[in-house]
Amino acid sequence: MTSSTDGSTKPLIMLVGMGDLSGRVLSMLLGDPATNRVVLAGRDTDLIRRRANLALFTATNLGEHGAVDTVGVDLRDVDATAETLARVRPDLIFMGASLQSWRVITALPKDVFHELDEAQFGPWLPMHLTLNHLLMRAVRDSGIQAPVVNASFPDAVGPVLDKVGLAPAIGVGNVANIVPALTWGSAHLLDLHPSQVQVRLTAQHYFSHYVPRFGDAGRGAYHLAVTASDRPSPAEIDHAALFAQLDRRLKRLGGVDGQLLTASSAVRVLRGMATDSGVAAHAPAPDGLPGGYPVRVHRGGGALDLPEGLSRAEAVRINEDCQRADGIDRIDSDGTVHFAAREMSVMKRLLDYDCPSMKLGDAQGWADELGAKYRSFAAKFS
Repeated sequence: MTSSTDGSTKPLIMLVGMGDLSGRVLSMLLGDPATNRVVLAGRDTDLIRRRANLALFTATNLGEHGAVDTVGVDLRDVDATAETLARVRPDLIFMGASLQSWRVITALPKDVFHELDEAQFGPWLPMHLTLNHLLMRAVRDSGIQAPVVNASFPDAVGPVLDKVGLAPAIGVGNVANIVPALTWGSAHLLDLHPSQVQVRLTAQHYFSHYVPRFGDAGRGAYHLAVTASDRPSPAEIDHAALFAQLDRRLKRLGGVDGQLLTASSAVRVLRGMATDSGVAAHAPAPDGLPGGYPVRVHRGGGALDLPEGLSRAEAVRINEDCQRADGIDRIDSDGTVHFAAREMSVMKRLLDYDCPSMKLGDAQGWADELGAKYRSFAAKFS
């Protein structure tokens, strides 16, 4: 870690991409003295400087005086990005950039959105993999050792890039976003306070996206263990009754508003890494594994914290099974992704986009095609 101007030792955290999620993360980081040395990286340095000042002044109102700087970065220029990383030398990197946010399709008319959403998230992988691949190449070429925390479809991006030795250290969101509701729901069923309940969930993005919307697990494989502080053995929970609460009494705001929850999961991980705390959390793709897991967060990322009786191999198998429900059939040893026919057929029918399989090196080309075809489709409803 590097030293700050006040003489303390705390990490320099770089946020790459300043969309809505990164903006929320920034405000939370600057409000905590353990994480309030930040540098923002993006193409529009004037815009991110103004965003930085807004967050800085907000933190000042709350009594915290951090430090935030800005730097120009265009991820498509790998060499220039590597040079910037080598010069700035961040201790942690948060990746919040993608070619198309997941929430873009939610702006479609409701019936059209629901029809397109049947494709699940897997077929949109090129939009999230492309910039992550470029960033991780730049990190490698820069020579720095900063771990990368990825917010852009980490469940699938991590295992693809792991095949070529470029996986981010850990992801955020997704599995982490559903755990608070499952904790409150379990506490309700057990007649306990949520602080007395610990949930350990192994599940891929599909599960954490589906259950809050429909109140059941759909086609998603998962493993859920609930323990209570007042009893020695794992608690017996009716999963159907638990999941149903998430579409009823525990229903929450989603969409852009829901990004507050993702931001809090990101800051839990970033703070855990910044302080090397070992805090319990849930996160996607620790060390490039597919899907999400319970972890203990340390300086380099997250170590699996699986419940008794669940092996690493079984947890990975569950997530790979759940990944198929999300539209990704398998990932080959060279990083080639094979998409599930059922979900890709929706993309073909609605967008005239058909990508049965994708080599890692072709991701940018597929992203360009998908982006163009989606824009043409969405224009019909403008």
